[in-house]
Order: sequence, then C-alpha cells, then structure tokens
Amino acid sequence: MKQKFKEALKTFRMEVYKVEHDPSELEQLTEDALAVTKDSLDNAYKYHFHKLPDASRAEVINMINNYTLEALLPPIVEKVVKRQLLLERKLELLVGLMEEALDKIGEKDN
Repeated sequence: MKQKFKEALKTFRMEVYKVEHDPSELEQLTEDALAVTKDSLDNAYKYHFHKLPDASRAEVINMINNYTLEALLPPIVEKVVKRQLLLERKLELLVGLMEEALDKIGEKDN
C-alpha cells in the first residue's frame, strides 16, 4: 500500500513539474493567460466625471488613465492570471492524486 502511495505521489510531482516547466504546457498557459487578460482589460471601467472639470485637468486625468490601462495594468494582470491558471492546473492534478489515493484505500478495504 505504501509503495502504491509513493508511486502516485511521484506521478503527481512529475505532472506538476511538467505543467511548470514543459515548453508546450507553458506556451498553452501563456496563451490562456493572454486571452483572459485581454478579455479583462477590454472590460476595464471607464472614469466618468461627476462635474465637468476644466480641460487641462481632464486631459491629465485621461493621460493617467490611458497610461495605466495601456502600460501598467496589462503585465500585472497577465502575471496574476498566469499564476491563477497555473494554480488551477496544479489543483486539478492534486484532485486526481486524492481520487487515486482514495481508490487505493477502497481497494485495500475490499
């Protein structure tokens, strides 16, 4: 029984390593992250003035908003989304490991 658990854990660790380091997996992860990032940034909120400001102030605020949405936010959102997708894939592998462990426990009882 202990040997079966060791094998299942070794398989889990190999799959996690592959998800983290395999070039094709990383490419797919990056594509998924870019798609989610693009969708998120396309749905970015727009700032509406409650009172009409003077033109120079509105221009500065719009410059800051545009810079934030076009330069600062995309790499940050991309990194967060990529990390989230990686964790989701690891969680799927962990669920598979737990199911396998429970199946092996069930086999022992029968």
